[in-house]
Amino acid sequence: MEMKTGGERLPKQRQVLILFLLMGVALAGWESRRYSVMEETESGSFVTNLVKDLGLGVGELAARGARVVSEDNEPRLQLDMQTGDLVLNEKLDREEMCGSTDPCVMHFQVLLKKPLGVFRAELLVKDINDHSPEFAEREMTLKILETSPLGTVFPLKTAQDSDVGNNNIQNYNISPNSYFHISTHIWEDGRKYPELVLDKELDREEQAELRLTLTALDGGSPPRSGTAQVRIVVMDVNDNAPEFAQTLYQVQVPENSPVGTLVVKVSARDLDTGANGEISYSLFYSSQEISTTFELNRLSGEVRLTQKLDFETTSSYKLYIDASDGGGLSGKCSVFIKVVDVNDNFPELTISSLTSPIPENSPETEVALFRIRDRDSGDNGRTMCSIQDHLPFLLQPSAENFYTLLTNGALDRESQSEYNVTITVTDLGSPRLTTQHNITVLVSDVNDNAPAFTQTSYTLFVRENNSPALHIGSVSATDADAGANAQVTYSLLPPQDPQLPLASLVSINADNGQLFALRALDYEALQALEFRVGATDRGSPALSSQALVRVLVLDANDNSPFVLYPLQNGSAPCTELVPRAAEPGYLVSKVVAVDGDSGQNAWLSYQLLKATEPGLFGVWAHNGEVRTARLLSERDAAKHRLVVQVRDNGEPPLSASVTLHVLLVDGFSQPYLPLPEAASEPAQADPLTVYLVVALASVSSLFLFSVLAFIAVRLCRRGRAAPFGGFPVPEGHFPGHLVDVSGSGTLSQSYQYEVLPRNSTLSYCG
Repeated sequence: MEMKTGGERLPKQRQVLILFLLMGVALAGWESRRYSVMEETESGSFVTNLVKDLGLGVGELAARGARVVSEDNEPRLQLDMQTGDLVLNEKLDREEMCGSTDPCVMHFQVLLKKPLGVFRAELLVKDINDHSPEFAEREMTLKILETSPLGTVFPLKTAQDSDVGNNNIQNYNISPNSYFHISTHIWEDGRKYPELVLDKELDREEQAELRLTLTALDGGSPPRSGTAQVRIVVMDVNDNAPEFAQTLYQVQVPENSPVGTLVVKVSARDLDTGANGEISYSLFYSSQEISTTFELNRLSGEVRLTQKLDFETTSSYKLYIDASDGGGLSGKCSVFIKVVDVNDNFPELTISSLTSPIPENSPETEVALFRIRDRDSGDNGRTMCSIQDHLPFLLQPSAENFYTLLTNGALDRESQSEYNVTITVTDLGSPRLTTQHNITVLVSDVNDNAPAFTQTSYTLFVRENNSPALHIGSVSATDADAGANAQVTYSLLPPQDPQLPLASLVSINADNGQLFALRALDYEALQALEFRVGATDRGSPALSSQALVRVLVLDANDNSPFVLYPLQNGSAPCTELVPRAAEPGYLVSKVVAVDGDSGQNAWLSYQLLKATEPGLFGVWAHNGEVRTARLLSERDAAKHRLVVQVRDNGEPPLSASVTLHVLLVDGFSQPYLPLPEAASEPAQADPLTVYLVVALASVSSLFLFSVLAFIAVRLCRRGRAAPFGGFPVPEGHFPGHLVDVSGSGTLSQSYQYEVLPRNSTLSYCG
């Protein structure tokens, strides 16, 4: 999210900053404490026990993830989680840490989580006397007029001591002599400087030069010292000392000023002429920091930068400048330089803790804890923190510029498994500086999605008489989760009908959902199979779903037509009696057959294969009726044998044949029973055989009688509705030459007989 730089947003941003500050104060859990330690103390030395100071229980520091964070992110302190002891992680050098700043205080915080708490503390590093005073120059030269009055003061260059307080320079002294003594004075900033005071009139002719030793002493125990040589050259009379136009110069310099920038130009004048009026400028009290930062032109009095300024390191400088003429007289002034802060430091963001991945469906969860800091001052150091608007996260400020990144409700891995959160920190300076830090938050999977089938129901087709273990189809389910939560296992569910032997008919591959027929299926026994399959993932707890599978068995032409009439299992053939006076189309008999298959496999057609006298009889292809084809004559044989074939419409077609015996008679008034062509010798019959023959004949006769009775009733009904001599033609959806018996085992076509006044038909089965 980009930060807008508009003036209209400043009031709102200030309100946000004030709110953050108020919340930060509210979350502070303990009062700030100060501890102290001497510099150069050995690493591992004890500072304090935080368990006692914070009032926590043993082990609570480890349980709450306590961490020590310092302002400069240097690991100078170490926390023992088991004992709560806070010890030094390294030797501390006060001069390296704070320079001339006194007191030297290191600010640090102890961070606690669950719940979040911040313990603020300070460590005071006390100075020890480990540095001796040092003069920047081993020898300094003073030119003094021989006419200088007693009590004249001559400023001397000071020594530098890195220690502070009593360990800094406390006094100066000069080697014993009869002309001068040292007077020590204190500047406004508390530092001491020496002045050489004339006690006895000089005489250049008596002694033109003196060499003295200047000693600087600090206040340590034992005290340390440093020395420099003072060379005094006695000059001739010079009665006018240089005078500066101002005794104090005050200037402001932006910290981003380039090297070589003119800071200030000091100016002094001397009323003398010649060498006594020639003025040269010098820094008579100059620390190493001032000497490396500024350069003074000894002739023009211009002060220029020799290195970049840094407001955050040093916010002001004070220079002391001496103007000396050729005659040895001098004047002095001071220059106060204030460094003006510019917005040259980008905000800093330090991550203290980061939690990733985050389990999905979790409530408000802490993702990261971080701290922001800007080393600038004023508005340049005030910051705003934000993240993108469209993300399900929020920032919550806490104490000491710490922020917590939280999830704003539960996350859904299936919607988005990874988030790139950009934390933007912008200061309020001009121009505004922005720092961005990217955090990648991964969302871990939770088993919250059940497997979903691609279809709610599946219809599969398998042709009967299949081979065992035949692959008949597949079901498929997907799971939106990941890993083990998305691994799907398939299974057959118990059927609703407990009598259905599902396990012996079908199996399913648990890994890929492929379905197999375990044995050959028979359409005539089982035309459809319906069951449910389940898909279960491997999550914890496991989730599952169901789908309906319907297996339709397709018919194959595996059943030949079966002739119901005339019967073919009798011991004697069945003979049809036909009067010789029958007209063409006279119904002799009807072949009745069924087929156990279905559809076109059960569509039957009839055909006359053999006849004793071709052309005398015909068979209707669509209903199996046997009729006379022409008028009968006396020349026609009395006995006829007809072979009728019944053929289905399958692929390949199957067929059956039946034999009819027809006897031509003159009329039904004289019953005629055919005699056997050759008398056979009477045979001795077995009693059991006789019983079986009698029983079979009885059953056959009863069946034939029932068929004839049914036919007679139908003829009577149809005779009332149809004109005399009519021959109906059956109708159907199958071809005209076929009859569909559909495996029902009953006659699908009705019989129609023509009853003549003079003649009638009679079948005899002997």
